[in-house]
This record gives sequence, structure tokens and C-alpha cells, in this order.
Amino acid sequence: MQFSKREDKRPGRRQTAWAWLVIGFCGVAVLVGLRMRHSRPPAMRPESFDLARGAPAARSDKAEAGQRQGLGREEARALPTAEEVVGRKLAEFGRSRRRFAHALARRHGIEVPGEVEQFFDAVESGNWERIDAAYKRINGGDDSASQTETRSPEVAQLWPAILDAYGAAEQVHLWPAQNLLDYGNAILGSLRPGMVYVGGTDNGRWIPELLNDTSGNENHIIITQNGLAAGDYQDYLRLQYDGQLASLSDEESQRAFDQHIADAQKRLEHDQQFPAEPKQLKPGEDVKIVDGKAQVGGQVAVMAINELLLQQLMQKNPDLSFAIQESFPFTGTYTNALPLGPLMQLNAANQDNTFTAERAAQSLDYWRNAAQQVLSDPEASSSEAALRSYSHDAVAAANLLAAHNFPADAEEAYRVATQLWPGNPESAGALADLLAASGREAEARQLLGDFVQNYPDQQQALERTRAGMTLLWTTKSPGP
Repeated sequence: MQFSKREDKRPGRRQTAWAWLVIGFCGVAVLVGLRMRHSRPPAMRPESFDLARGAPAARSDKAEAGQRQGLGREEARALPTAEEVVGRKLAEFGRSRRRFAHALARRHGIEVPGEVEQFFDAVESGNWERIDAAYKRINGGDDSASQTETRSPEVAQLWPAILDAYGAAEQVHLWPAQNLLDYGNAILGSLRPGMVYVGGTDNGRWIPELLNDTSGNENHIIITQNGLAAGDYQDYLRLQYDGQLASLSDEESQRAFDQHIADAQKRLEHDQQFPAEPKQLKPGEDVKIVDGKAQVGGQVAVMAINELLLQQLMQKNPDLSFAIQESFPFTGTYTNALPLGPLMQLNAANQDNTFTAERAAQSLDYWRNAAQQVLSDPEASSSEAALRSYSHDAVAAANLLAAHNFPADAEEAYRVATQLWPGNPESAGALADLLAASGREAEARQLLGDFVQNYPDQQQALERTRAGMTLLWTTKSPGP
């Protein structure tokens, strides 16, 4: 059974858009419409502290490396600029995705359309206007990856490679070159050898992937949790990582869908039969019974299924360790997760490796230092993409702290996220819920009132986020 991933790729949008999924219970037809748009994180300077190693984060930028080694002005000037480094990486990445497109074409017995070749030519040129125009042409005149109606069958077969190239090119367009290098290297530098990296937001997925695939060093397996429900994405993973990663079959994916629907139906029946008891349906979860069969919809359902699929993928690869940059809180993974620099490592905690107060303090220190460095950098502090991205990642770290009963550290981390991007509904909503949970309801109401007054355009996003954070506080892990 094939599932299609649909992502909204409009550059002007900065927040996660709604994804809709309608699934019939007991094997009826599935309609999946994922329109994922994510806030975008920031960039670490070369002296950034790396929690994973207790040392400065690695940098591949040759220009700064030369300057740190004390080269003279003329020698340093001869080295490539950050813009040149990023441009070369994008061209190389575009060539690799063209090769994947040709491999997909051979697998499906089709020819690569000329307009797709022109798209990859544009990616290699690095000219954003050409890239965006070529992308729209092969996407039926639309820059949204969520629509498929006007996309030709040949383009649809090659879509994972096309989307990969476009996603990386868009991040190069949105980010200052040096900040892009800093951000990607901070993530890659936190990974231990052999780790699988799970990128969530657009920047969290495509910036590390761009640098990983063009570094010439040890490459990591890089996937995104947001594509796991798509059959064509699983096929793309098999093409990229055959023999390195055991991907999910259609049957295994179907089991995750069925499992979620069955669970949602039970929780709906409970809420209907026992209205006086606490609701078991999650905030924002839309479950209906139509003709005796359960249907689920909304972003909460989509991401719950992706979480199940990620857990299945980890179970299928027990010898691999996974680190994640969230797009949406996967609260079911928090129990055994530990901070890992700007990320969290999944299934890492055990009786010999616990989430201690010292780890919590280190995580908070990491984000304090990161915020100070970002805000003191003129380029990063003036880049909306960078500020939103770092703020989003700081919220994810705070969520993990909150789930492990470190409320004081979590509160400070939420405030760091707000400092990076004051208009972030994730940090405002999560902090308000944390305050209310600790008996500071008046302070929480004041915070929410001030936020809505200052950022009225974020009110709906705030309401959705608060639903997610309320869920977090009802499923938090036992303390250390």
C-alpha cells in the first residue's frame, strides 16, 4: 500500500501547517495529505560548546579554519568564502540527487523528463530564481509540494529526489551562508560515529543533509520522521541506504496505521461512554465513526502515526543509535531520551545512563550559550530563518526537560527560546502550561494575554501548540 507525503514548500511560510489524514478502519482506503511547514533553526559559531563531546563544535568551513590557524590576510583571502563553500556544496548535492532521480527512473522503467533535467541544472547553478521557477514548472505551476493533481506520473515517480534537491536549495536561499554552515556543523558535530540522524524541520532536515553528503568525511544516515508514512519515501531510503538501514515494508507501515486507528477508536468510545471522566482523546485529535468505521484526521493523528513508524524503524535496526531534531513533539520517545548537544538521543537512557540533574543543567547551559552567540552575531540575529530555527530547537530541549521533571531548567529553556524569537507560539504556549501546572495560573494567563496582544497573527498557532503541550504534561516521564 502506498502512502504519499505532501509538504508545503512555500518559502514565505515559517510555521508547521496542518497535515490531514483520513483513514478508514479495518483496511478501508487511506487518504494522506501532509502539508508540513516548519519553523527554522539557527547556527553555532566555531567556539560553540558541544555537549556530546565537551569541546568546541566542529567546523568544515575552510576560510574560518585558515583564519584560526593564523594565516596572513592574503593567504586567508585566497581561501573560499562561506558563500563559495555553500555554493559548491549545493552544486554537488544537486548532482547527487540527479543521480538518485536517474536511479529511480531506471527502477520504474521510465525516462527522466527534460523539465526535471532542467530543474537539476538550475540547482547546480545555485540561482534561486531559476531553481524556484523550474520547480514550479514540474510541479504544475505551484510551489507547494502538498499538491499532486497536476504533477505528471513521471515526475511523481522521481519526487523524493526532486524534493530533496529543492529543500536543500531553499535553505541555502533562506540562510546566510556562514550561519548555515554553523548550524549544520553543530548538528553533525554532536553525532557520534554511526548514528542515524532524524531531521524534522525543513532546516533540521536539509541543512545537515547538504553538509553530510558533501563533507568528504564519515557520512551519517539521515532520514526525516515526517516522510515515514510515504511509500515512495521508504523506497527512496532503500535506494540511498540499502544494506545500512532496514527500511519499513508496506505491511509494517499498515500495521502502524491500524494500531493508531484501533487505539483512537477505543479512546473515543471511552469518552462517549464516560463523559464525566477525563478525556482520553488527545487535544487536537479528530476521531469520527463513519458507517461504523473509525476515521482520524488532523496533525496530531499524522504525527502520532509517524511516531509509531519511527519506533518501528528503531526496533527494526536495534544495532543503530538514533538522534532526532523534532518537528513536532514525539512524547512517546521522551522516556528514554537524553540531551545530545542541540539534539536528543533516543533510547539512550538506562539504569547505567540516567537523565541526571547535571545533564539537565548542561542542556540548559548549551542553549544559554547558543542564544548568546546567535544574538551577538549580526548576520544570525538579523536572519528570521536562523532565529526561528534556534528558538524551535530550544523549545524541543525544554520539552524534554519538562517531561523528565526538571521544571526550573525547562522554564529557563523556554525563556531562552522566547529570547531568540519573541513571537514563537511554541515557547509561549509551553511555558504557560508549565507555569499553570506548577500553580502559577495568574502568571500563565498574563503571559498568554501579552503574547496574543503582541502577536495576534500567532493566536491560532498558539492554541494548537498549547494543546500539544498540555498533552506533554499529561504524559511526562518519572523523575530521576
